[in-house]
Amino acid sequence: MRLLITGAAGFLGSHLVDRFLADGHEVIGMDNLITGSLENLAHLEREPRFDFIRHDVTTYIDFPDPLDGVLHFASPASPVDYLELPIQTLKVGSLGTHNALGLAKARDARFLLASTSEVYGDPLVHPQTESYWGNVNPIGPRGVYDEAKRFAEAITMAYHRYHGLDTRIVRIFNTYGPRMRPYDGRVVSNFIVQALLGRSLTIYGDGGQSRSFCYVSDEVEGIYRMFLGSTEGPVNIGNPSEFTILQLAEMVMAAIGSDAGIRHVPLPTDDPKVRQPDISLAREALGWEPVVPLGEGLERTIAYFRELAERGALRAPPVLTESAAAGERAE
Repeated sequence: MRLLITGAAGFLGSHLVDRFLADGHEVIGMDNLITGSLENLAHLEREPRFDFIRHDVTTYIDFPDPLDGVLHFASPASPVDYLELPIQTLKVGSLGTHNALGLAKARDARFLLASTSEVYGDPLVHPQTESYWGNVNPIGPRGVYDEAKRFAEAITMAYHRYHGLDTRIVRIFNTYGPRMRPYDGRVVSNFIVQALLGRSLTIYGDGGQSRSFCYVSDEVEGIYRMFLGSTEGPVNIGNPSEFTILQLAEMVMAAIGSDAGIRHVPLPTDDPKVRQPDISLAREALGWEPVVPLGEGLERTIAYFRELAERGALRAPPVLTESAAAGERAE
């Protein structure tokens, strides 16, 4: 197949590019590099089946060649980004999704939307099933991302119903692994970078809030099966194993051998108390479930950040205020 992936230079997008290339497909990556990095794609410089286009998907996408699929992964996806890029976040979820859908319609291509567990907001149902409509504050600091993705789901379904477009929606839960930006505010990268630098680990609130962490190879495999399968979704793709933020901090410190301790700061507005996917549908429809346990995934991720540290590429991550809860979401 010939596929276009928006957000291809990002953490998750670049791994998805690798997955499709590994199975012999041709991939065109598109990114404006506002949060992505060409370093994530540098290993593909001599790959004849990969091309890269620098473009902002919130403007019209002029792509005349045939396509079999469009996978829309373009979006800022960390709390630091939402503070700095709130308008851009809303635009890529609305205008960017509209443009990507228009391209898929024009080329009669299958469309896959990367949605998020954030559509559930601060959930009143636990674990979260795809039938749950969510508990979202549309005017809070997290709303720029939450509502952008909720709109993206709505317009995707409108194109599916009105135009008959072949669509897929995946709801991605906290993902981690190599190629995460060391200063993006996500909780896994925050903890690892702080521990490697000998800094106290910053926990927002008492650390009792829970999250579920999916290693990137597992996440990509679920998305890959979703795109190739017949299930339209939405489908939760995430790891159902639930950990508190305090438990995660203790695991990171133990793995790195850090004794710098923990520093507690106030919890940001609208921070979800729990986050855990019900993946019954993914198991049934895709034959998928994660296989990499958190301890093993953290070891692989720590090894990546150790290499960055050896190159002098690490600095202490920022402490957030009213943004989005220490990055405890990580698409």
